[in-house]
This record gives sequence, structure tokens and C-alpha cells, in this order.
Amino acid sequence: MTVNKVILVGNLGADPESRTAQSGGMVTTLRIATSDRRKDRDGNWADSTEWHRVILFGKVAENAARYLRKGRQVYVEGKIQSREYQDKDGQKRYITEIIGNDLKFIGGNREGGTGRGDGGVNEGGGGGPPGRDTGGGGGEYGGGSYEGGGSGSAPDDDIPF
Repeated sequence: MTVNKVILVGNLGADPESRTAQSGGMVTTLRIATSDRRKDRDGNWADSTEWHRVILFGKVAENAARYLRKGRQVYVEGKIQSREYQDKDGQKRYITEIIGNDLKFIGGNREGGTGRGDGGVNEGGGGGPPGRDTGGGGGEYGGGSYEGGGSGSAPDDDIPF
């Protein structure tokens, strides 16, 4: 038996980026920062930040695009996936991402959110898009056009899940 499971709790480093895949479903990318504090060789405490690229699909992607903004703390479960693609100069590139299938909004937005941690999305499935395009295009999934992440943000009381 093998297990490929990732759990991240971190803050969004940018607003979500969403687009429509060739299949017609929504794909949303999150940049999540996680921090760790440890002592260095001299015994001084130092923070270490890791950045993670999280890809969401379907309803989870739609809700993330609609309600999340930079600075918001989130909980993500998913799996690690590595893939290769060719950049615009024809160079082979490798990328490691988290394919998210469970997303919970656990903290208020650092930029003036409510601080309530009661929102969440769990649509299951989400393992990956059918017909994913891994070639060209800057290493992005699918094709199609970008869609805006919506305008403004709703209070937590208006989240429909």
C-alpha cells in the first residue's frame, strides 16, 4: 500500500488565480505559505517559510476563487504531484504541486477579515482534471480563458456551504 497525502495550514500569499479548463470546469491556483520556527547553529530562533502551489478543481475551485483573498488562512488536504512541461523557450521544466481536494477557511483575512473560522469546502473527488494538458502554456492545466475571481468578498455569513 502507498499513501500520497498532504495537509497544509498556511496563509495565501496572493489572491487565487482562476481560469476555465478545456473541459469547461474551473481550475484555481493558490499560493500558500507555511512557516516553521527553529533554532539556527548559533542558538537563535529563525523563521523558515515554504511556498506551496495548490491546484483546485470544480466546486472547490469556484468557492476558493469567490471567497478567498491574499492573507487568508486556509487548511488544505490533497496529494503531491510532480510533472514536467516545456517553457516558452522550449526548455524542459519540472514542477511539484499539491492537488487539493479538501479546503477549509480557518482564519480571518489578515487584511480585515472577520476572524471567524467556520467556513469550509469539501467536495471530495478533486483528484485531478480529466484531459489535463501538461504541455506548453507555461506549465498550466488545460486551456481556455481566464476568468476573474469575482469582485469583492462576501462576509462569512453569506457563504453558501
